[in-house]
Amino acid sequence: MTGAEYAVIAGIIFLAACLQASSGFGMGMLAAPVIAIIDPALLPATLILLALLVTVMVTVTERQSLDLRGTGWALAGRLPGSIVGAWLVAVSSKEGLAWVVVAVVLTGLVLAGRGWAPRPRRVNLIAAGAASGIMGTATSIGGPPMALVWQGHEGPRLRGTMSAFFMVGSTISMTMLWLAGAVTPQMLVLALWMVPAVVAGYAASRYVNRFLNPRRLKALALGASALGSVLLILQLLLAA
Repeated sequence: MTGAEYAVIAGIIFLAACLQASSGFGMGMLAAPVIAIIDPALLPATLILLALLVTVMVTVTERQSLDLRGTGWALAGRLPGSIVGAWLVAVSSKEGLAWVVVAVVLTGLVLAGRGWAPRPRRVNLIAAGAASGIMGTATSIGGPPMALVWQGHEGPRLRGTMSAFFMVGSTISMTMLWLAGAVTPQMLVLALWMVPAVVAGYAASRYVNRFLNPRRLKALALGASALGSVLLILQLLLAA
């Protein structure tokens, strides 16, 4: 990659880490389409590793507000979902995964826009965890299912619960990808280079939280995700 491409990735990772730390999700929805434009081979492991770092920091910060019972039921679905997601990575082409990224982001946007809000009951939590495992492992975008089922939580409880789930879930996903042979040295090196951008994004979120109310934050996440998806679709069509 060129220096300009590294700079673009660092910039989007900074914004995505800030969004993730502020809302509890959104890093994959914002960053994955842009990274897929530059080099689809970097997904999903690079972004999952960086998201893992964000979730660890937020979980520690918001540890007093966790919904441990709900997190446990969601994780019960995450493991089998992650196995399926790793299989999809192993058998799919890079271009195919890029289209999956588009489909996942657009589906999340449509559901969020329609205001669908399933109750956080045991069955729904397990199903959402499984869907998150499949999507998160295959595309690095596992946030939409959990955001739908936990959208009734607010502030620290939402950030802490989502982050605790994704901290464990991302670890499971990385293990499955590693066993499937889908983690390359290039992914690990890029993730290491992007650590400062992640830390800076987390630090910025502590200030952003004071000015962005939930409505504005949701609008920012959906708008950025939609723009990234449109750019990725254009890139895929031009390359066809």
